[in-house]
Amino acid sequence: MSVNVRRMRCAPEDVFRVLEHGWLYPGWVVGASRMRAVAADWPAPGARLAHSFGVWPFLLDDQTVVEACDPGRRLVLRAKGWPIGEARVTIDVKAAGAGTLVRIQEEAVRGPGRLVPQPILDVLLRVRNRETLHRLAYLSEGRAGGAAR
Repeated sequence: MSVNVRRMRCAPEDVFRVLEHGWLYPGWVVGASRMRAVAADWPAPGARLAHSFGVWPFLLDDQTVVEACDPGRRLVLRAKGWPIGEARVTIDVKAAGAGTLVRIQEEAVRGPGRLVPQPILDVLLRVRNRETLHRLAYLSEGRAGGAAR
């Protein structure tokens, strides 16, 4: 299971505003390239995002489903990316002084991704999720500064 943590210069609410805005998903998720649809009740448990991943012309359409949501604190997603498989992604958001600590934990739960040896998978996911948190910080800190409200 891969774990990354990043301190952000914004409030937890700013981070969750980005997470709650389904159309921003490809802006912070590495590999997601476009959105096709966002459920009206996103991010309620069971809500879905229809997205594509990859690079044109090699785009695959799939979806991400909310498994659990504790608004302002935690979001658990089941990210589907077949033929690679499915992953459970847990994002924890916690106030830390004048900022916020965001922790992302990802694990392969179904499909061929589970066959990759865990140490190799952890390294790959750690690199990917470092960039994911970097992008999430740009969006969250930008929203805190008044941009794109």
